[in-house]
Amino acid sequence: MEGKEKKSGFSSKIGFVLAAAGSAVGLGNLWRFPYLAAQYGGGIFLLVYLLLAVTFGFALMVTEIALGRKTGKSVIGAFSELHPKFSALGWVAAAVPLIIFPYYCVIGGWVIKYLWVYLVGQGASAADDGTYFSGFIGNLGPSAFFMFLFMAITALVVMLGVEKGIEKVSKIMMPILLLISVVIAGYVLTIDGAMAGLIYYIKPDFGNFSIKTLIAAMGQLFYSMSLAMGILFTYGSYMRKEDDLESSVRHIELFDTGVAFLAGLMIIPAVFAFSGGDESALGTGPSLMFITLPNVFESMAQGRLIGIIFFILVMLAALTSSISLMETLVSVLCERTKMKRIPACLVVFAVSMGLAMLSVLGYSSWSHVTIMGRQILDFFDFISNNVIMPLVALATCVLVAYVLGTKTVEEEVEQQNHTFKAKKLYRIVVRYIAPVILLMIFVSSLLGVV
Repeated sequence: MEGKEKKSGFSSKIGFVLAAAGSAVGLGNLWRFPYLAAQYGGGIFLLVYLLLAVTFGFALMVTEIALGRKTGKSVIGAFSELHPKFSALGWVAAAVPLIIFPYYCVIGGWVIKYLWVYLVGQGASAADDGTYFSGFIGNLGPSAFFMFLFMAITALVVMLGVEKGIEKVSKIMMPILLLISVVIAGYVLTIDGAMAGLIYYIKPDFGNFSIKTLIAAMGQLFYSMSLAMGILFTYGSYMRKEDDLESSVRHIELFDTGVAFLAGLMIIPAVFAFSGGDESALGTGPSLMFITLPNVFESMAQGRLIGIIFFILVMLAALTSSISLMETLVSVLCERTKMKRIPACLVVFAVSMGLAMLSVLGYSSWSHVTIMGRQILDFFDFISNNVIMPLVALATCVLVAYVLGTKTVEEEVEQQNHTFKAKKLYRIVVRYIAPVILLMIFVSSLLGVV
């Protein structure tokens, strides 16, 4: 117990909620959610996503935070303590942020570059058919520089520690992020032609529902909420015992889903107005944020200002997520080697720089190199999101539901006489619904259904 007492942690419930929400709110909310919503039925996708968030997402998030707080350890130590036969699962889970963090910093670097482009008044040059973007990522020097800058900012916050770094920065960034989202969404709705996009986005059309809609919504929710990455174990280990875990998870969900909804409100009506109602204009992946949206901003009266504000928003979201990814790796390293925080940060930084350069080179000098038919960054994204994460979450459900028993989590939620209001729902989801959903995500990803 003595080791757990000395461990640094969040000073308040709001600090924990904002930091965990910051982890969940990232690039997935700001461009993956809008294009999936447009691609899979608009309002019906939104409805399915919301229903899944309060059931499936809630249960998995409660599980990971509770197990992290119960053990007071990072993901490797937590699984080892919970059941020796599942100790390997901790190492597999820890591999996820090790894979994701480096390439996430590459994309974060792209965001800083585009923010700079708008700050210096060169947004018009980015509004083309994609030659500006492909020219930038294909140029090794600038791409590596902006990746380094983004990773360095992340490392600086993590070096400051949990309370003085992560908690303090989250308390500043998250309210600003929410405010900017509301401002841009409000402005976008005033554009001629935007209302058609709004109606498509919020009005469920059950004729648009398909199994693909369900799988896409499940997949997005799974990736959006920082599940199966070791992050929630780490943040849970920093959470105070007296704080209400169930209500904290509800607040994190509300923040995460709220920002995702606002992202759709910002992007879908704007692109609809710009393209004359063409859903395909929403594209997928980088093309939406770095090619389509600059064209949309260029068509607006206050395009440069909106571009600046938008990329500030995206940078804040990207940073809050990259901070949680790096913190998870630093936490594991400190716990396993007894290394101090700053040396551990420097080791993680150096290793991550090396791995990130693989993704940078994958778009420049090594653009001819593919793995399983994918560019290097795309392969890292596929193997982490589509293969490892669903398997880790599935194994976690099996451990809690059928090996340890759900009481392990329930008792942690009920610490300090707190009531677990959704206990019955939790048991049903973890035992029966979540395993089936996770298996569907895994199989559909491998088969390329979504």
